[in-house]
Amino acid sequence: MDINNISFEDLPKAVSYLAKEIAEIKLLIQNVQVFESKAKSNPIGIEEASRLVGKAKPTIYALVRQRKIPCYKYGKKLYFFEEELLEWISKGKKKTIQELESEVLKYNYKNR
Repeated sequence: MDINNISFEDLPKAVSYLAKEIAEIKLLIQNVQVFESKAKSNPIGIEEASRLVGKAKPTIYALVRQRKIPCYKYGKKLYFFEEELLEWISKGKKKTIQELESEVLKYNYKNR
């Protein structure tokens, strides 16, 4: 559709086109607002962290001592951020057999 030359007959199509564009812009704005609200998360305590990770509090304390889990300490209290804990969990993903086979094939192909 040529935006510069809209005739009276093309007006319904132009309005429909603009309505679709506005809906897409609204969706983009909503996604940006959701992303910004997640980026500004509040720290959580040991109780919530243990529930999120699925480990007991003593295990969480042991992981903190071993510096294996991302945490923050202010005074005597430990704080965690949910996004960091979820990222930490995802880094421990075990590869599937298909992923391992694919890596072996790539490695073998490179070293020929």
